[in-house]
Amino acid sequence: MDTTSFAERDGYIWFNGELTNWREAKVHVLTHGLHYASSVFEGERVYDGEIFKLTEHTERLIKSAQILGFDLGMSVAQINQACIDTIKANNIVDGYVRPVAWRGSEMMGVSAQQNKINVAVAAWVWPSYFDPEARMKGIRLKLSDWKRPSPETIPTQSKAAGLYMICTLSKHQAEAEGYDDAVMLDYRGRIAEATGANIFFTKEGVLHTPTPDCFLDGITRRTVIDLAKSRGIEVVERAIQPEEMAEFEECFLTGTAAEVTPVQCINDYQFTPGSICETLIRDYDALVRRKQAA
Repeated sequence: MDTTSFAERDGYIWFNGELTNWREAKVHVLTHGLHYASSVFEGERVYDGEIFKLTEHTERLIKSAQILGFDLGMSVAQINQACIDTIKANNIVDGYVRPVAWRGSEMMGVSAQQNKINVAVAAWVWPSYFDPEARMKGIRLKLSDWKRPSPETIPTQSKAAGLYMICTLSKHQAEAEGYDDAVMLDYRGRIAEATGANIFFTKEGVLHTPTPDCFLDGITRRTVIDLAKSRGIEVVERAIQPEEMAEFEECFLTGTAAEVTPVQCINDYQFTPGSICETLIRDYDALVRRKQAA
């Protein structure tokens, strides 16, 4: 993976209607999105030159903006094309795409009724989110001290930048203690999700996953549920208490970046990546690469 600062890379970023030199795609320090988190984004993967489930991601971007009270002023088709143009301009075959929209710097204050809505799309080469060796044996997670908030306190069904502050805090704390990532409980004390991925558990051949009522129902999450059902694996969406982890056999995360990533432990709870994890990793890879699953 390229370790060069994202501000110092070369290439092109689609910025408000045109491809712009990467290093010139800048915003002012008094941008409303920076100060008041009035920003939404998406994360998309490119496999063999095609963006996986592009339209679903674009539709969610538009919906997230609407939830935050602003209109992107672009159609699904226009945003899709901007994403496609960006990966082509940067010659991305396997990588990551980041569409983002935010309120600009025309007004500075909580109210931003007259601020311009900016839209940009960046893309770069990005391999597996977690170290490949760690992914195969299962990653190590820690329960976070931070909790996913109630839908009555924040727009939890949007992919809004402000929702990720506690994710960064959680992941940093976990990494400082030697873990790969963190698992967050919700405001009721139930299992919610990891910092950037949904979570699944298995018990006696059945998949269990938290009901996404205060966090995103991920596109990869829904994809994996469909793959599991196509294999005849029962999927149960329900409230999951932390102490239930003692009874689960396998655990894995799902997300655009994480794809399907097995988990070996959450705090002292131990899991053994097994046949269900292996099957869904294989099936997901076959789907995104348009291969025939075994």
